[in-house]
Amino acid sequence: MRLRPRSIRGRLTLLSIVTMLLILIPLAAVVSTVISQMIADVMWQDTQQQAILVAAAVRGGYLPHVIVPTVPGVDLVQVVGRDKRVIAASAAARNKPPINMAWPTPDDPVQHLQTCSNGGPGCLRLTALRVDSRSDSPVVYAARHTTTVMSTGFVEAIVGGQAAVLVAFFGWISWKVTGRILQPVNAIRSELANITFSDLSNRIAEPAGDDEIARLIRTLNQTLLRLERATREQRRFVADASHELRTPLAGLRVKLEEGQMHPHDLDVNGLLDHTLGDVDRLQAILADLLLLAGLESHVRGVRQRVDLAELTRAELERRACRVPVRSSLADGVAVEGVPSQLSRVLINLLDNAQRHARHGIDVEVRRDQSDALLTVSDDGPGIPEADRERIFERFTRLDSARSRDHGGTGLGLAIANDVVHAHSGTILVGESAAGGARFEVRLPLAPQAVANSSH
Repeated sequence: MRLRPRSIRGRLTLLSIVTMLLILIPLAAVVSTVISQMIADVMWQDTQQQAILVAAAVRGGYLPHVIVPTVPGVDLVQVVGRDKRVIAASAAARNKPPINMAWPTPDDPVQHLQTCSNGGPGCLRLTALRVDSRSDSPVVYAARHTTTVMSTGFVEAIVGGQAAVLVAFFGWISWKVTGRILQPVNAIRSELANITFSDLSNRIAEPAGDDEIARLIRTLNQTLLRLERATREQRRFVADASHELRTPLAGLRVKLEEGQMHPHDLDVNGLLDHTLGDVDRLQAILADLLLLAGLESHVRGVRQRVDLAELTRAELERRACRVPVRSSLADGVAVEGVPSQLSRVLINLLDNAQRHARHGIDVEVRRDQSDALLTVSDDGPGIPEADRERIFERFTRLDSARSRDHGGTGLGLAIANDVVHAHSGTILVGESAAGGARFEVRLPLAPQAVANSSH
């Protein structure tokens, strides 16, 4: 059986009830005991007072045969001799055996007792008082009936009933309060149920205040906003990728169909050159898409110490550029990263600069406080300030000066941006001294390189 409530509301209510029970049960027991003891003490004070008055009369020698009690409520009074014979008694106790067989000693002349074996209705609270210290001293018994209101059981029932009422009240209060507190949570659940993947524009109504529920709703709305943006970018990316892949595929199909229609006029070498070019473009796009997918899923390669100057020098020696490349490379500028990914950043920036440079490219590697700084500048048409954030989006081309005719997949700068951010760095674009574009990559220096730069 499942004893724990399913809902948080039920659990909190049950917890409050159990907590109140753990507090009130011991408290009720203590209060009941104290009240019962106080009642008993008051009643025994009355019986003791009456017994003292009768004992004084016995010692004074003026004890009447019928004792008239003077303390209200104490109506049973007897003076019993050593032979257990009743010497004198009040009207209510005449012609009856001794009220009790208790016999106080000279060392303990007063005894307070409670008995329910008196043969009458209810119980008795009585005081047995020895008149004097002589061995044959009589004993005075003064007793009163215990009413229901004054009984210990009644007091315990009253205290227990009050405790039960308090437990029920606190349980009801907890149920109501938790329901009021969790009401926004139910509203959140209802509103979230109406948000579908096809429409992520809905938001949860934010309540006033700055409590935990309000902060939760704001966080959920921010998460929905990020999810909406990511979904919108993903859809746009899928559409752009489909378009980019469709173009070379369409070119391949046209060329192959043309060759099929005119086999006698087919220029095999030319057809192969064109189709291989389209295949190369398809391979480049697919390779870039796979790399981006790996970066998005946080697939991290093995990181190691990479000297940016050596990496840049090796890449410049390998490539053949149509324009001169001027380099300023400071040795010992090392970072922690995946060499192949960092090399891809440099390749993409150099490819971009080479496509748009008119007369030359400048490459620089140096330290800048605790960062490694890599810059690639060209003297091309530059990038308008309004477009400097957008160029890092996928398949973004700005104008005819940066059109597909210049080559590239449209993913190079997006890959560079994702790789740099995956390495806890930043990439910015500005204007070069020659009026072209200047890309600036900042990466944290490797720990040893930071230590060396501080000396």
